[in-house]
Amino acid sequence: MTKNFFNLYSHDFARVAVAVPRCRVADPAFNAAQTIAMATEAHQQGAALVAFPELGLSAYTCDDLFHQRALLDACEAALASVVAASAALPLALVVGMPLRVRHQLYNCAVVIAGGRIQGVVPKSYLPNYGEFYEARQFSTGDYAVATEMTLLGQTVPFGSGLLFEVANLPLLKFHVEICEDVWVPVPPSSFAALAGASVLVNLSASNALVGKAGYRHLLVAQQSARCLSAYLYTSAGSGESTTDMAWDGQAQICENGELLAESKRFQDEPSLIYADVDLERLSRERMRQTTFGQSVQRHAEEVARFRVVSFELALPLDRALALKRCVERFPYVPADSRRRDERCNEVYNIQVQALAQRLQASGIQKLVIGVSGGLDSTHALLVCARVMDKLKLPRTNILAYTMPSFATSERTLTQAHRLMKLVGCTAAEIDIRPSCIQMLQDLGHPYAEGEAQHDIAFENVQAGERTNHLFRLANHHNALVVGTGDLSELALGWCTYGVGDHMSHYNVNASVPKTLISYLVRWVAESGVIGRNDAQVLLDILGTEISPELVPGTAGGQPEQRTESTIGPYELQDFNLYYVLRFGFAPAKVAFLALAAWHDKELGRWPDGEHVARNEYDLATIKKNLGIFLDRFFRTSQFKRTCVPNAPKVGTGGSLSPRGDWRAPTDGQSVVWMQDLQRIPV
Repeated sequence: MTKNFFNLYSHDFARVAVAVPRCRVADPAFNAAQTIAMATEAHQQGAALVAFPELGLSAYTCDDLFHQRALLDACEAALASVVAASAALPLALVVGMPLRVRHQLYNCAVVIAGGRIQGVVPKSYLPNYGEFYEARQFSTGDYAVATEMTLLGQTVPFGSGLLFEVANLPLLKFHVEICEDVWVPVPPSSFAALAGASVLVNLSASNALVGKAGYRHLLVAQQSARCLSAYLYTSAGSGESTTDMAWDGQAQICENGELLAESKRFQDEPSLIYADVDLERLSRERMRQTTFGQSVQRHAEEVARFRVVSFELALPLDRALALKRCVERFPYVPADSRRRDERCNEVYNIQVQALAQRLQASGIQKLVIGVSGGLDSTHALLVCARVMDKLKLPRTNILAYTMPSFATSERTLTQAHRLMKLVGCTAAEIDIRPSCIQMLQDLGHPYAEGEAQHDIAFENVQAGERTNHLFRLANHHNALVVGTGDLSELALGWCTYGVGDHMSHYNVNASVPKTLISYLVRWVAESGVIGRNDAQVLLDILGTEISPELVPGTAGGQPEQRTESTIGPYELQDFNLYYVLRFGFAPAKVAFLALAAWHDKELGRWPDGEHVARNEYDLATIKKNLGIFLDRFFRTSQFKRTCVPNAPKVGTGGSLSPRGDWRAPTDGQSVVWMQDLQRIPV
């Protein structure tokens, strides 16, 4: 079957659901009807998997009624109705019920798909403390003597060591545990993850107590993070007996520590929550974190006991099924203001600490920096100012130079002087045009003879002269040259190699993307980290169009060069960089994610503030700019990244240092990425 590009399953996502039905105690027929109705709804929403609460067909609070044959028979009859209904539902259901196996009673999860029972998982750990007395009615699954059981005329796998694999969704392999199983020091799901389970399911009936909801949050999030998995947690809700306990129906879906969806607690009506789990992302994390594989070997005996049950689901892969998952437009910049402030504070302090350490280790007390009046050099200068404060050195130890040339605008030159005054550094201006003219004459370049030839040599003579001056100034004053180029520029090769902005003694911005730098500068302006006497210049710099200012502009003073006209919008290219560098996703998936994030400016979350330009992009624009990124990143720019200066890594989004996150051949080709790009249907 041909996969539809606009279908989330085509990009290794799986929609999963967790149900909290309203139940009746000891009324399996009613509970089965609720289960079927909610499973049908989950199917209509495109889910591949739906999980229901612990002992949901009987209700959890039956106590000694579990030893009544009438109830147990009724539960099996209810199961038969659910199994029959599943024949028309192309999804897997996990339902809870009591089951008799070889004269013992077990608290079980039954996995159903395609009109058949695929397997039965008994609960491993039975709580017998506090308000729970499960060992009074049930036997523990870890000591079950059977590995198969007969149920509704089927012989089905039985045991806690079962993995369920959806054969036509090869990355969807799930494991089921029950309530207390995840509360123990080493949950069964930990070994299941090592055995290959990407989705962990917990059928629970956890009661409501003061503070317990927060603890469940931590428990589920941490288990999903530790196992590099998705974790689906159900919980019993309305209808359970309140003889001695209350029930809040807290259901959650987490992925690698992140909460994707959660039900409202204490709801009278049935609740069904969904999340689109990125199975490929989980697989990539396990591939990257090689200690995960080491753990598989360390626990080989536990891993080997798992049996795989495989089945297919008739999912509608040929039709569009849009991603409902929230995809952040700015993966490096949290939309939430509190988290964004925390991110900016953390990044800023990492940069400051790193540069301070370099100065202390070298025994040097002065810094040389070029200040253009643009974004990157502004933030680098702000870092330098805080370093001097940290080391209790005067800010005049920062030797800042603005170096106007043929295309420098009055705006950026003025901003550079205002900024240096704000910081309180030693400021100077060096006109590099005479030395550039001399170099152009030495080259025999037409510009030296009066011709307006503004080629790459013309541009790089200026960039090279600036850097040459900075290094010689550093030699003269016994100082270190601070680099200003950012992660986005390194990714796209937007820097002058060697004797240009590519080189410095230490580059504080090298792992900070352009989109984040703009928020860092704003954060410094608003927080008063370096002083509040004239922070308006920082806001003016933020409002300046990004340009290298190497080609003379119009008579009206407008820059001839607009960086984003050549390399594409930084907000899109930073998005592309994050998913290519951090996860290694194929271009078609990156475009699918970009479309989900950027197709409608009225949807999703934005960083707050009037300054945020709310853009939207169609698929054709996304494909065009992704093509620019792929060719520049994989084919034309790696030689620059193989010899970058030392720089601190600031975040898990990655860096491009050849000593750290990114090692690649300089003569690699972009062919396979450009071919995959053609899968995008525009």
